[in-house]
Amino acid sequence: MKYIISLGLLLCSLIASSQTLTVLDAENQHPIEMVTIISKDPNVYAITNADGKADISDFETAEKIEIRTLGYKTLIKSYTELSNDDFIVTMEESNLSLDEVVVSATRWRQRSDDIPAKVISISPQEVKLQNPQTAADLLSVSGKVYVQKSQQGGGSPMIRGFATNRLVYTIDGVRMNTAIFRGGNIQNVINIDPFAVEGTEVLFGPGSVIYGSDAIGGVMSFQTLTPQFSLDDKPFISGNAVARFSSANNEKTGHFDVNVGWKKWAFVSSISSWDYDHLRQGSHGPDDYVKPYYVQRQDSMDVVVRQDDPLLQVPSAYSQVNMMQKVRFQPNKNWDFVYGFHYSETSPYGRYDRHNRRRDNAPRYGEWDYGPQQWLMNNLNISHSAESGLFNEVSLRLAQQSFEESRISRNFNSPDRESNIEEVEAYSANLDFVKPVGAQHTLFYGAEYVGNDVTSIGRIRNIETDEEMEGPARYPQATWQSMAVYVNDEFKPSDQFTVQGGIRYNHFLLDAEFDTTFYPFPFTEANIDNGSLTGSIGGVYRPDNTWVLSTNFGTAFRSPNVDDIGKVFDSEPGAVTVPNPDLDAEYAYNVDVSVAKVIDDVVKLDVTGYYTRLKNALVRRDFQLNGQDSIVYAGELSKVQAIQNAAEANVYGIQAGVEVKLPAGFKFSTDLNFQHGEEELDDGSESTSRHAAPFFGVSRLTFKADDLSLQLYTEYQGERSFEDLPVSEQDKDEIYAKDANGNNYSPSWYTLNLKGSYELTERFAVNAGLENITDQRYRPYSSGISAPGRNFILSLQANF
Repeated sequence: MKYIISLGLLLCSLIASSQTLTVLDAENQHPIEMVTIISKDPNVYAITNADGKADISDFETAEKIEIRTLGYKTLIKSYTELSNDDFIVTMEESNLSLDEVVVSATRWRQRSDDIPAKVISISPQEVKLQNPQTAADLLSVSGKVYVQKSQQGGGSPMIRGFATNRLVYTIDGVRMNTAIFRGGNIQNVINIDPFAVEGTEVLFGPGSVIYGSDAIGGVMSFQTLTPQFSLDDKPFISGNAVARFSSANNEKTGHFDVNVGWKKWAFVSSISSWDYDHLRQGSHGPDDYVKPYYVQRQDSMDVVVRQDDPLLQVPSAYSQVNMMQKVRFQPNKNWDFVYGFHYSETSPYGRYDRHNRRRDNAPRYGEWDYGPQQWLMNNLNISHSAESGLFNEVSLRLAQQSFEESRISRNFNSPDRESNIEEVEAYSANLDFVKPVGAQHTLFYGAEYVGNDVTSIGRIRNIETDEEMEGPARYPQATWQSMAVYVNDEFKPSDQFTVQGGIRYNHFLLDAEFDTTFYPFPFTEANIDNGSLTGSIGGVYRPDNTWVLSTNFGTAFRSPNVDDIGKVFDSEPGAVTVPNPDLDAEYAYNVDVSVAKVIDDVVKLDVTGYYTRLKNALVRRDFQLNGQDSIVYAGELSKVQAIQNAAEANVYGIQAGVEVKLPAGFKFSTDLNFQHGEEELDDGSESTSRHAAPFFGVSRLTFKADDLSLQLYTEYQGERSFEDLPVSEQDKDEIYAKDANGNNYSPSWYTLNLKGSYELTERFAVNAGLENITDQRYRPYSSGISAPGRNFILSLQANF
C-alpha cells in the first residue's frame, strides 16, 4: 500500500509538472521571458515568466497553439506535441517575422496580421542593446518615431507629421493625455520609466475609435512590468538591478525591481534614479549652436559668466526618480485583479532654448526654468473571462492621476520672478468587452469616461524684498469631460483575409471660468458641449506566410481642451496668445496602404504609404482682444494671437524598411521616413507643417554570436532649408543655425555609433556603447538643445 501511494504521488507530480511549458533560446538555451502562448479553441492565452515558464493547463484540448514573441520564429504546436516534447520548446531567432501579438489596436491581444493599421513593437532585445536614457529615447529606438527636445529633461515625439496633443500616450491601457496637453512641444513622456516597461507599441495613424480625442497621428502604448505568479508551491522571486554611466552628461543611473509571486498573489516593486549634469555637445558643427556663457545672480545683479568649456549647454542638468508598485490577485482562472501605483518626479530644470534668447544685446532672461514635473497614478484593472451571451472577456480599468508642472521665469536683471503652477486631477474608467460571434466575427466594444479638473495659479515674487503677490494664471479654472461608446468588428472570411471596421461616438464637455483681474477679457466663462462621430475600416490580405498586404481608412478627431480655449502665454518674442472660447473639434481623414514581403527567409521588405487631411484645424492665428491687435505682456508690446479653427492641413509620406540576414551571425537593416506636411495660413497661402519632420532614418549592421551582441549604426536627418521651414519657425534664432544668407535653417546631420552587450553569465551582463563617434555638433529639427557629442556609455545589469 505504501508503494502504491508513493507511485500515485509521483504520477501526480509528473502530471502537475507537465502543465508547465518551458521556452528556451535555441542557440544559448537561456529562458525567454514574455513569450505569448495563444489558442483560439479553447480561447486562452499565457505568458512566460522570467524563467521562461508558463502554466498551460488550460490548453489541454488545443489542437493549435501559437507560441510567439518579437525577434523569434513563431511556433505552432498541439498540446499533444508539446507533451511529447516534455513541455520544453526552443525558439530560433528571426527578426523577419510578419506577425506578432499586439494590444494597442483594440486593447485586447491580437495578431498584428489581423490589423489593417500599422503597428510596431519595440523588442526588449533592441532596448537592452540600445540602453535608452529616457522613454522618449526608447521610442526613437524604433527608427520610425522622431523625437524633438527643448531641453535635456524632455522629449516630444513626432509621428506622421503630428505631435503633442494630436498623439495619444497610454500606460497600462490608461490615457495619459490631459486637458492641458498643448500644441507646442510637451515633455510628459519622460515621466515613464523605461526600466519598468516590458512592452512598447506604436500604432500609426488614427486611433480614435478605441482611444477617442487626440489619436490623430498615432498612439504610443507602454505596458509596465506585470506581476508574475509562482507555478509551483515555492514563491517565485525574480528581479533586475542596473547601474549606468554616460560621459556626455556624467549620467549616474540606478534601477532595481523585484517580483515576488505565489499561486494567487504576486507583487512587483520598482525604483529608478537618474542624475544628469549639463549636456556637452559635439565639437564639429555650426557655431550658431554654441552659447559659451550662462547667467548667474551675483550681489543682487545678473551677471553673464563665460564658460571654461563652451560646448557645455548650461543650464541643462536635472535629476529624476520613479517608483512603481503593482499588486496582482488571481482567485481563479476566470478573474484577474491588478492594482498599480506609479510616481515620477523631476528636479527643476532649465528650458535651454529660452536661455538662448537675447534682447538689447543681452540675455533675455535671468531665469527660465521648469519646476518639478510630477506624475502620480493609481489604477485598477479587473479582468474576467467566461462565455456568456454578451461577452467572453471583459476588462474594467479605473484610474486616478495627478499631474503638476510649473514654469518659472524672470527677465534679465529684473527682481520679479513669475511663476505659473498647473495641477490636473484626471479620472478615467474604461469598460471593454470581446465577444466572438460565430466562426468569423469577433466584436470588441466598450464605453469610456474621462474627467479632468484643472487648477492654475500665478505668482509674482520680488527676489530682493521677498514679497509675493498674485500673478496672472496660465489657464482658467476648468473641468473637461469625455464620454464615449464604441464597437469594432473583426471579420475573417478566410485564414488569408481579415476585415476590421469600427465606429465611436464621443461627447465632450468643457467648463472654464476666467479671472479678468490681469487681462480684460470680454468674457468670464466658456462652455463647450459637443460630440464627434468617428470610424475606420480596413482589410489585411495574406496570400501566404511571406506576404502581407493591408489598407486602412480611418477618421479621427481632437476636441478643444483647456489649453486651446484658455491659455495665456508668450508663444514667441513679440507675440502673446490669449483665450478664445469659440472653438470646435478638428477632424482628420487618413488612408494608408502597406506591403510587406519576406524573400527566402533572408530579406524582409516593408513599405507603407499614407495620406492625412486635417480639417477645421486648431491653429494659432492673429486675433484681437477688446478690439486691439496688440497688448503689453511681460513688459513688452506684443501682437495678440489665439487658437482658432482657421486652417486645413495635409500630410503625406512613406515609411520604408529593409532587413537582410547575412552569413556568420550578421544582419543589416534600414528604416527610412519621408513625410511632407502643409498647412493653410491666414492669407490663404501654405506653409510647411511644424511637426512634419525632415527625412530621417537609421541603418544598422548587427552581429550576434552566443552571448555577444554588437551593433554598428548610423542615424541621420535631411536638411530643412529656410524656405522649407514653417513660417512660425523662421524667426526662432535661438533654435536654428544660419545659412549662407544669414537665414535660419536646420542642417542635415549624421552620427556613427557602436553598441555592444555581453552576457558574462546567465544572470549578469555588461553593456557598452560609443555614440556619435565623430563628435558631430547637431540639433534635431525643431529642437532647442543640441544632442550629445561623443558619448561613452557603460552599464551593468544583474537579474535573478
